[in-house]
Amino acid sequence: MPPPPPKPPVPASLPAERLRTALPTLVRWPNLLIMLLCLALVRAGLLLPGLPWRQSLLAPRFGLLVLAALLVAAAGYIINDYYDVKIDAINRPDRLVIGRVVNRRKAMLAHMVLSGAGVLLAGWLHPVLGLVTLGAAALLWGYSARFKRVALVGNLSIATLTAALVLLPELQLQLQRHDSHSVVWPYALAALLLTMVREIVKDVEDMRGDAQHGCRTLPLIWGVARTKWVAGFFLACLALLTLGATGRVFVSGHWPLGTWLALLVLLPLAQLTRLLIRADRRRHFRHLSAWCKGIMLAGVLSMALAGSIN
Repeated sequence: MPPPPPKPPVPASLPAERLRTALPTLVRWPNLLIMLLCLALVRAGLLLPGLPWRQSLLAPRFGLLVLAALLVAAAGYIINDYYDVKIDAINRPDRLVIGRVVNRRKAMLAHMVLSGAGVLLAGWLHPVLGLVTLGAAALLWGYSARFKRVALVGNLSIATLTAALVLLPELQLQLQRHDSHSVVWPYALAALLLTMVREIVKDVEDMRGDAQHGCRTLPLIWGVARTKWVAGFFLACLALLTLGATGRVFVSGHWPLGTWLALLVLLPLAQLTRLLIRADRRRHFRHLSAWCKGIMLAGVLSMALAGSIN
């Protein structure tokens, strides 16, 4: 019998199609959306609650500031993946883009272009904003290249950048109007504390890959049990901060914001604490990281109600 005809080859995905699919993963588009939401709510909810949202959010200079911040953040995610190719191949092989879809040279070029564009754009708005953005870009590079492999240094770097993002719209208004809005600072401190918890949890989740590539993160130095105590310390500070703020809000008679903080921030924080105490497997710490993201989103959304207390 004659041999069966060969099967037609399955067409491979075109490079452009693969890049289109991988690019949102590379720049962490859900995180960028949360950053965009945070910047918008800080300005409209906390800083300019008396203005119509359309007027406060569609101001051209604020839009350029948001674009600059998101460009630098996207560049930071790219450079992080650039330095973590070998570690991510162990910890997150399904999310590996650089070296598989995008070669390393193009990734580095994209990082430099995005960072440069963000810094120049912020500098055009104001020299101080340019310096702050340049510092953020440099810190992201240092985090990816070195700091994240040192216990607590990398965690504190990302937590500081998260707090700085919350304060960025206030800084822009201060440079324009020479006034300040202290209501933003508690949110910045809460963002710093919650980010510390999440970054420490992620270090436990990534122990296997980190250990094989010479990282000296907290769980690799102190062990998981002691690391949970450190995360618990920052979590307790955040709970006390939130509890105090919630109590003051209720005393002031702002029931919608108080109820939101009690139900969607304080109660999840209590559940997060319970889960942290019981966590002992990698999947448990992945679950904890997701809880931190949910609490952060609830905190960001509470800004829409917080403007009424000014």
